[in-house]
Amino acid sequence: MSLSSIVTTASNPIQLIYAGGTFGSYGRPLTPLSAEVFLPTLQQLLAEHNDTARLPAISWLDNTLIKDSSQLTPSDFTHFYKLLLKAYEQGHRRFVLITGTDTLSYLGAFLAEAFAGSDLCLVVTGSMSPLLDSEILQQYSVDASSDAWDNLNESLRVAAAGESGVKISFGGESWAAQTVQKIHSHDFMAFTGHSRAAYPANSYIKSLPATRQQHWIDDQNAVLDNIQTRAEQAHVHALYCLPNDPDMLSNQLQALLIQPPCGIILLGFGAGNVPYSSTLAETLQLAYERGHMVICASQCPFGGVSDSYAAGSWQYDYHVIAGGRLTIPAIYARLLWLLLRYDTPARRRQRWTHSVNQTGITIKKR
Repeated sequence: MSLSSIVTTASNPIQLIYAGGTFGSYGRPLTPLSAEVFLPTLQQLLAEHNDTARLPAISWLDNTLIKDSSQLTPSDFTHFYKLLLKAYEQGHRRFVLITGTDTLSYLGAFLAEAFAGSDLCLVVTGSMSPLLDSEILQQYSVDASSDAWDNLNESLRVAAAGESGVKISFGGESWAAQTVQKIHSHDFMAFTGHSRAAYPANSYIKSLPATRQQHWIDDQNAVLDNIQTRAEQAHVHALYCLPNDPDMLSNQLQALLIQPPCGIILLGFGAGNVPYSSTLAETLQLAYERGHMVICASQCPFGGVSDSYAAGSWQYDYHVIAGGRLTIPAIYARLLWLLLRYDTPARRRQRWTHSVNQTGITIKKR
């Protein structure tokens, strides 16, 4: 079903994309409503409740991929990239994407990586409670106790401002997508992020002249088929440091090295400390030689990694890349985008280094 614009007074409406999640669940027990049922209902509610003097026009961007966000894959992430890219090419700039909270920060960070260098404005949101009140079964009504309606309206306001970049809006706040992580499994204030200067705001252009915008779009389209193909084979793994024999970590890493070059997130203690063994050091060297990218991140939710401690700095002698202050979702997103966008391990590593050098958070050379 093609969903028409609910308001047609503006020449450049916000494109609203529904991708599933708790936001559209309803009934007893809670079950996601089909797009054919939920989207017209949401259309009607927006038309009835929104003050059109405060919000711009809204149109629907048809999306065929609606699923629980915990089931999303790299190919699904690519689907949303292609959907947005096509709409951007058609002249749309402002978007709001509604998705599930399980992988909301991962999807937001991925799209932020993918649209770096553009002037696209995208706000990603969701909810911890369904929009519709399941206590009222005779008709679809907004649940006044839910966070869904407020999250949607705030996201529309953020998108209306039109600032370039990908943001996540949740619980009355909004942040650059690469800084966001989920910190609570069921509270309405489930996400947090930050608005530090420079990264990632410098990834976007405030306003692109038509010629430069077309060049950017042409560059994306030139590799679009390759991106889709690679998404079917791309893998990003996570290895979690625990108080075990370091050789146990080495064994886990060795099991990944038989694959084609992939991304590996090494979740260290504290500021990125990783238990040392000569076997693990040799395995890290082998991972580099075989084209894998190993990124060190912290298990701590805040602060990132550094080379202040010998317990962590040794790994950088074996081509591990420091994740800096990037969140785990942001590291996953960057690794995945590099695997999709670039064809060789050398180019992926060069692009990671170039991107991080922009931020001032690199680990100094040893």
